[in-house]
Amino acid sequence: MKSDIARRFRAALVQLRASRVVANNLVAAEALIRAAAKGGADYIQTPENTALMELEPERVLEQVRPESESGPLALFRALAGELGVWLHIGSLGIKVEERRVANRSYLLAPDGAIAARYDKLHMFDVDLPGGESYRESDYYSPGSKAVLADFVPGGIPARLGFSICYDLRFPALYRALATAGANMIAIPAAFTKQTGEAHWHVLLRARAIETGSYVFAATQGGYHENGRSTFGHSMIISPWGDILAEAGADPCVIFAEIDLARVDNVRARIPALRHGRAFDLEIATCADEAARRQAS
Repeated sequence: MKSDIARRFRAALVQLRASRVVANNLVAAEALIRAAAKGGADYIQTPENTALMELEPERVLEQVRPESESGPLALFRALAGELGVWLHIGSLGIKVEERRVANRSYLLAPDGAIAARYDKLHMFDVDLPGGESYRESDYYSPGSKAVLADFVPGGIPARLGFSICYDLRFPALYRALATAGANMIAIPAAFTKQTGEAHWHVLLRARAIETGSYVFAATQGGYHENGRSTFGHSMIISPWGDILAEAGADPCVIFAEIDLARVDNVRARIPALRHGRAFDLEIATCADEAARRQAS
Protein backbone atom coordinates (compact mmCIF):
# COMPACT_ATOMS: atom_id res chain seq x y z
CA MET A 1 0.00 0.00 0.00
CA LYS A 2 1.18 3.52 -0.73
CA SER A 3 2.27 5.78 2.09
CA ASP A 4 -0.09 8.40 3.47
CA ILE A 5 1.81 11.19 1.72
CA ALA A 6 1.64 9.40 -1.63
CA ARG A 7 -2.16 9.16 -1.37
CA ARG A 8 -2.85 12.88 -1.07
CA PHE A 9 -4.16 15.33 -3.65
CA ARG A 10 -5.81 18.75 -3.71
CA ALA A 11 -9.53 19.20 -4.41
CA ALA A 12 -11.49 22.35 -5.21
CA LEU A 13 -15.20 23.15 -5.41
CA VAL A 14 -16.55 25.97 -7.56
CA GLN A 15 -19.66 27.69 -6.20
CA LEU A 16 -21.76 29.56 -8.75
CA ARG A 17 -24.86 31.74 -9.02
CA ALA A 18 -26.01 30.74 -12.49
CA SER A 19 -28.53 32.76 -14.48
CA ARG A 20 -30.87 32.20 -17.41
CA VAL A 21 -28.13 33.26 -19.86
CA VAL A 22 -25.85 30.37 -20.81
CA ALA A 23 -23.05 32.56 -22.19
CA ASN A 24 -22.77 34.53 -18.95
CA ASN A 25 -22.73 31.35 -16.88
CA LEU A 26 -19.92 29.88 -18.94
CA VAL A 27 -17.79 33.01 -18.47
CA ALA A 28 -18.33 32.90 -14.70
CA ALA A 29 -17.68 29.17 -14.44
CA GLU A 30 -14.53 29.30 -16.56
CA ALA A 31 -13.04 32.10 -14.46
CA LEU A 32 -13.53 30.18 -11.22
CA ILE A 33 -12.32 26.90 -12.71
CA ARG A 34 -9.15 28.65 -13.82
CA ALA A 35 -8.75 30.06 -10.29
CA ALA A 36 -9.14 26.55 -8.86
CA ALA A 37 -6.48 25.18 -11.21
CA LYS A 38 -4.17 28.08 -10.37
CA GLY A 39 -4.67 27.18 -6.71
CA GLY A 40 -3.21 23.75 -7.37
CA ALA A 41 -6.37 21.64 -7.54
CA ASP A 42 -6.08 18.20 -9.11
CA TYR A 43 -9.86 17.60 -8.98
CA ILE A 44 -12.31 20.45 -9.58
CA GLN A 45 -16.08 20.14 -9.20
CA THR A 46 -18.80 22.58 -10.31
CA PRO A 47 -22.48 22.61 -9.19
CA GLU A 48 -25.63 21.15 -10.64
CA ASN A 49 -26.98 23.32 -13.49
CA THR A 50 -23.55 24.81 -14.21
CA ALA A 51 -24.58 26.31 -17.56
CA LEU A 52 -28.24 27.24 -16.94
CA MET A 53 -30.59 27.90 -14.02
CA GLU A 54 -34.09 27.80 -15.47
CA LEU A 55 -37.47 26.64 -14.13
CA GLU A 56 -39.65 27.06 -17.23
CA PRO A 57 -39.65 23.85 -19.30
CA GLU A 58 -39.98 25.63 -22.65
CA ARG A 59 -36.98 27.85 -21.97
CA VAL A 60 -34.93 24.82 -20.95
CA LEU A 61 -35.91 22.89 -24.07
CA GLU A 62 -35.02 25.87 -26.28
CA GLN A 63 -31.48 26.12 -24.93
CA VAL A 64 -30.24 22.57 -24.38
CA ARG A 65 -28.75 20.38 -27.11
CA PRO A 66 -27.81 16.70 -27.54
CA GLU A 67 -24.43 15.75 -26.12
CA SER A 68 -22.70 15.85 -29.52
CA GLU A 69 -23.90 19.43 -30.06
CA SER A 70 -23.52 20.83 -26.54
CA GLY A 71 -21.52 24.06 -26.57
CA PRO A 72 -20.99 24.08 -22.77
CA LEU A 73 -19.68 20.52 -22.81
CA ALA A 74 -17.28 21.32 -25.65
CA LEU A 75 -15.98 24.36 -23.77
CA PHE A 76 -15.41 22.43 -20.54
CA ARG A 77 -13.70 19.56 -22.36
CA ALA A 78 -11.30 22.02 -23.94
CA LEU A 79 -10.73 23.71 -20.59
CA ALA A 80 -9.93 20.42 -18.82
CA GLY A 81 -7.43 19.62 -21.57
CA GLU A 82 -5.83 23.04 -21.42
CA LEU A 83 -5.51 23.06 -17.61
CA GLY A 84 -4.56 19.38 -17.32
CA VAL A 85 -6.99 18.70 -14.45
CA TRP A 86 -9.81 16.31 -13.65
CA LEU A 87 -12.83 18.55 -14.16
CA HIS A 88 -16.17 17.33 -12.82
CA ILE A 89 -19.06 19.34 -14.24
CA GLY A 90 -21.82 18.88 -11.66
CA SER A 91 -24.50 18.79 -14.32
CA LEU A 92 -25.55 20.09 -17.71
CA GLY A 93 -28.92 19.84 -19.40
CA ILE A 94 -28.56 17.40 -22.30
CA LYS A 95 -31.40 16.79 -24.75
CA VAL A 96 -32.13 13.07 -25.06
CA GLU A 97 -35.52 13.22 -26.83
CA GLU A 98 -37.53 15.92 -28.56
CA ARG A 99 -39.06 17.14 -25.30
CA ARG A 100 -36.95 15.34 -22.68
CA VAL A 101 -33.69 16.35 -21.03
CA ALA A 102 -31.13 14.48 -18.95
CA ASN A 103 -29.64 16.22 -15.93
CA ARG A 104 -26.17 14.83 -16.64
CA SER A 105 -22.92 14.99 -14.71
CA TYR A 106 -19.56 14.67 -16.51
CA LEU A 107 -16.12 13.70 -15.25
CA LEU A 108 -13.60 15.08 -17.75
CA ALA A 109 -10.05 13.77 -17.88
CA PRO A 110 -6.93 15.98 -18.07
CA ASP A 111 -6.82 15.42 -21.84
CA GLY A 112 -10.44 16.59 -22.22
CA ALA A 113 -11.92 13.13 -22.77
CA ILE A 114 -15.23 12.19 -21.14
CA ALA A 115 -14.22 9.72 -18.42
CA ALA A 116 -17.72 9.12 -17.01
CA ARG A 117 -21.33 10.27 -17.26
CA TYR A 118 -24.14 10.10 -14.72
CA ASP A 119 -27.81 11.02 -15.17
CA LYS A 120 -29.60 12.18 -12.03
CA LEU A 121 -31.70 9.33 -10.66
CA HIS A 122 -34.26 11.08 -8.46
CA MET A 123 -36.50 13.88 -9.74
CA PHE A 124 -37.29 16.84 -7.47
CA ASP A 125 -41.10 17.04 -7.61
CA VAL A 126 -42.20 18.92 -4.50
CA ASP A 127 -44.40 21.71 -3.17
CA LEU A 128 -42.67 23.64 -0.39
CA PRO A 129 -44.29 25.82 2.28
CA GLY A 130 -44.46 29.41 1.06
CA GLY A 131 -45.53 28.56 -2.47
CA GLU A 132 -42.32 27.21 -4.03
CA SER A 133 -43.07 24.35 -6.41
CA TYR A 134 -40.71 22.22 -8.51
CA ARG A 135 -41.57 19.60 -11.13
CA GLU A 136 -38.35 18.27 -12.64
CA SER A 137 -40.15 15.27 -14.11
CA ASP A 138 -42.14 17.59 -16.38
CA TYR A 139 -39.16 17.77 -18.72
CA TYR A 140 -36.25 15.82 -17.21
CA SER A 141 -35.82 12.08 -17.75
CA PRO A 142 -34.44 10.25 -14.70
CA GLY A 143 -31.37 8.09 -14.99
CA SER A 144 -31.47 4.36 -14.36
CA LYS A 145 -27.91 3.53 -13.26
CA ALA A 146 -25.66 4.26 -10.32
CA VAL A 147 -22.19 5.18 -11.60
CA LEU A 148 -18.66 4.87 -10.24
CA ALA A 149 -15.46 5.99 -11.94
CA ASP A 150 -11.87 4.96 -11.33
CA PHE A 151 -9.58 7.92 -11.89
CA VAL A 152 -6.26 9.35 -10.72
CA PRO A 153 -6.41 12.93 -9.35
CA GLY A 154 -2.85 14.07 -8.79
CA GLY A 155 -1.75 10.59 -9.88
CA ILE A 156 -3.54 9.00 -6.89
CA PRO A 157 -5.89 6.05 -7.65
CA ALA A 158 -9.41 6.86 -6.46
CA ARG A 159 -12.94 5.64 -7.04
CA LEU A 160 -15.65 8.30 -7.32
CA GLY A 161 -19.36 7.66 -6.75
CA PHE A 162 -21.77 9.99 -8.55
CA SER A 163 -24.98 11.67 -7.43
CA ILE A 164 -26.76 14.97 -7.96
CA CYS A 165 -28.70 17.18 -5.50
CA TYR A 166 -32.02 15.47 -4.60
CA ASP A 167 -30.25 12.09 -4.72
CA LEU A 168 -28.81 13.18 -1.36
CA ARG A 169 -32.07 12.16 0.35
CA PHE A 170 -31.80 8.51 -0.73
CA PRO A 171 -29.12 6.91 1.48
CA ALA A 172 -29.37 3.45 -0.11
CA LEU A 173 -27.68 4.89 -3.19
CA TYR A 174 -24.64 5.98 -1.17
CA ARG A 175 -24.29 2.69 0.67
CA ALA A 176 -24.36 0.90 -2.69
CA LEU A 177 -21.65 3.21 -4.04
CA ALA A 178 -19.46 2.76 -0.96
CA THR A 179 -19.82 -1.02 -0.84
CA ALA A 180 -18.82 -1.05 -4.51
CA GLY A 181 -15.56 0.64 -3.53
CA ALA A 182 -16.19 4.38 -3.76
CA ASN A 183 -13.86 6.32 -1.45
CA MET A 184 -15.13 9.68 -2.74
CA ILE A 185 -18.75 10.72 -3.19
CA ALA A 186 -19.81 13.64 -5.42
CA ILE A 187 -23.02 15.53 -4.60
CA PRO A 188 -23.11 18.65 -6.83
CA ALA A 189 -26.34 20.50 -6.14
CA ALA A 190 -28.61 23.51 -6.42
CA PHE A 191 -30.31 23.08 -3.03
CA THR A 192 -33.09 25.54 -2.28
CA LYS A 193 -32.42 28.08 0.46
CA GLN A 194 -35.37 26.82 2.50
CA THR A 195 -34.43 23.15 2.50
CA GLY A 196 -30.72 23.91 2.65
CA GLU A 197 -31.05 25.86 5.89
CA ALA A 198 -32.86 22.91 7.44
CA HIS A 199 -31.06 19.87 6.05
CA TRP A 200 -27.95 20.54 3.93
CA HIS A 201 -25.27 20.22 6.61
CA VAL A 202 -26.76 17.27 8.44
CA LEU A 203 -27.49 15.25 5.29
CA LEU A 204 -24.05 15.78 3.77
CA ARG A 205 -22.28 14.88 7.01
CA ALA A 206 -24.51 11.83 7.40
CA ARG A 207 -23.62 10.56 3.92
CA ALA A 208 -19.90 10.94 4.72
CA ILE A 209 -20.22 9.22 8.10
CA GLU A 210 -22.45 6.39 6.86
CA THR A 211 -20.11 5.51 4.00
CA GLY A 212 -16.73 6.45 5.49
CA SER A 213 -16.07 8.44 2.30
CA TYR A 214 -14.98 11.93 1.36
CA VAL A 215 -17.96 14.01 0.21
CA PHE A 216 -17.60 16.79 -2.36
CA ALA A 217 -20.67 19.00 -2.74
CA ALA A 218 -20.34 22.05 -5.01
CA THR A 219 -23.57 24.00 -5.14
CA GLN A 220 -25.33 27.09 -6.41
CA GLY A 221 -25.74 29.99 -3.98
CA GLY A 222 -27.81 33.18 -3.78
CA TYR A 223 -30.78 34.73 -5.55
CA HIS A 224 -31.12 33.77 -9.23
CA GLU A 225 -32.87 35.79 -11.90
CA ASN A 226 -35.38 32.97 -12.42
CA GLY A 227 -36.71 33.81 -8.96
CA ARG A 228 -35.14 30.89 -7.14
CA SER A 229 -32.91 31.22 -4.08
CA THR A 230 -30.27 28.56 -3.48
CA PHE A 231 -28.48 27.89 -0.22
CA GLY A 232 -24.81 27.86 -1.19
CA HIS A 233 -22.43 26.47 1.46
CA SER A 234 -20.48 24.18 -0.85
CA MET A 235 -18.61 21.72 1.35
CA ILE A 236 -15.80 19.20 1.43
CA ILE A 237 -16.31 16.66 4.22
CA SER A 238 -13.95 14.01 5.59
CA PRO A 239 -14.83 10.32 6.04
CA TRP A 240 -15.19 11.03 9.78
CA GLY A 241 -17.77 13.76 9.09
CA ASP A 242 -15.51 16.76 9.64
CA ILE A 243 -16.16 19.82 7.45
CA LEU A 244 -12.79 20.49 5.83
CA ALA A 245 -13.89 23.49 3.76
CA GLU A 246 -17.15 25.44 3.45
CA ALA A 247 -18.29 28.37 1.31
CA GLY A 248 -20.80 31.06 2.19
CA ALA A 249 -23.56 32.18 -0.17
CA ASP A 250 -21.48 33.94 -2.85
CA PRO A 251 -19.63 32.55 -5.89
CA CYS A 252 -16.15 31.39 -4.91
CA VAL A 253 -13.67 28.52 -4.87
CA ILE A 254 -12.88 26.42 -1.79
CA PHE A 255 -9.98 23.98 -1.40
CA ALA A 256 -9.01 21.03 0.77
CA GLU A 257 -6.15 18.55 0.94
CA ILE A 258 -7.50 15.01 0.52
CA ASP A 259 -5.80 12.01 2.11
CA LEU A 260 -7.39 8.77 0.90
CA ALA A 261 -5.61 6.82 3.63
CA ARG A 262 -8.19 8.34 6.00
CA VAL A 263 -10.92 6.36 4.25
CA ASP A 264 -9.18 3.09 5.09
CA ASN A 265 -8.55 4.23 8.66
CA VAL A 266 -12.15 5.29 9.28
CA ARG A 267 -13.63 2.14 7.76
CA ALA A 268 -11.30 0.02 9.88
CA ARG A 269 -12.42 1.84 13.05
CA ILE A 270 -16.13 1.56 12.21
CA PRO A 271 -16.62 -1.28 9.70
CA ALA A 272 -20.35 -0.68 9.23
CA LEU A 273 -20.16 -1.31 5.49
CA ARG A 274 -19.21 -4.92 6.26
CA HIS A 275 -21.82 -5.43 8.95
CA GLY A 276 -25.02 -4.87 7.00
CA ARG A 277 -27.48 -7.79 7.18
CA ALA A 278 -30.50 -8.81 5.16
CA PHE A 279 -33.72 -8.83 7.16
CA ASP A 280 -37.44 -9.45 6.90
CA LEU A 281 -39.95 -6.74 7.77
CA GLU A 282 -42.67 -7.49 10.30
CA ILE A 283 -45.60 -5.19 11.08
CA ALA A 284 -47.29 -5.88 14.40
CA THR A 285 -50.64 -4.15 14.98
CA CYS A 286 -52.20 -3.39 18.34
CA ALA A 287 -54.96 -5.89 17.53
CA ASP A 288 -52.39 -8.62 16.88
CA GLU A 289 -50.68 -7.93 20.20
CA ALA A 290 -53.97 -7.97 22.07
CA ALA A 291 -54.92 -11.28 20.47
CA ARG A 292 -51.60 -12.82 21.45
CA ARG A 293 -52.01 -11.69 25.04
CA GLN A 294 -55.54 -13.08 25.21
CA ALA A 295 -54.42 -16.41 23.76
CA SER A 296 -51.66 -16.71 26.36
